[in-house]
Amino acid sequence: MTEHDSFDIKIMNCLQENSRQTAEVIAAKVGLSPAATQRRIKALRDNGTIRKEVAILCPDALGGRTTLIVQVNFSCGGETSIETFKQQMLQVPEVQQCYYVTGEFDFILVMTVKDMKDYDRITRKWFFKNPAIGRFQTIVAIDTYKQGFNIPLNAA
Repeated sequence: MTEHDSFDIKIMNCLQENSRQTAEVIAAKVGLSPAATQRRIKALRDNGTIRKEVAILCPDALGGRTTLIVQVNFSCGGETSIETFKQQMLQVPEVQQCYYVTGEFDFILVMTVKDMKDYDRITRKWFFKNPAIGRFQTIVAIDTYKQGFNIPLNAA
């Protein structure tokens, strides 16, 4: 694990809010020179602290999407089945998040689909044809009130 000082934390908070801010804008906010800020941002990228920078698209501007939370339970299997499922979910673009969890279910998926026909196609291909999956339960999101990936960071 890389140690981060208060400047790194302030820079990361700025980037989590808007990764398109220039080094000059961030520097003014955190109290460093633009060159020092740029060096720190590069180091955060190089050491893997900043894993990825992406554009977050508006589903409504794209014709709308349905968000689903899918709970998957394995009836049999073991390590091979679990690892195979993890690799399979990496291949499904509609799966936005995949968590291997404790509790009643083995996996929790967050998915986005065009419509329920799209979801039916996915379940037939990836769930019904997988003999290790005993059952799955789907929760359909009616509306989104909060969505994000920000990690709360407090500068010392």
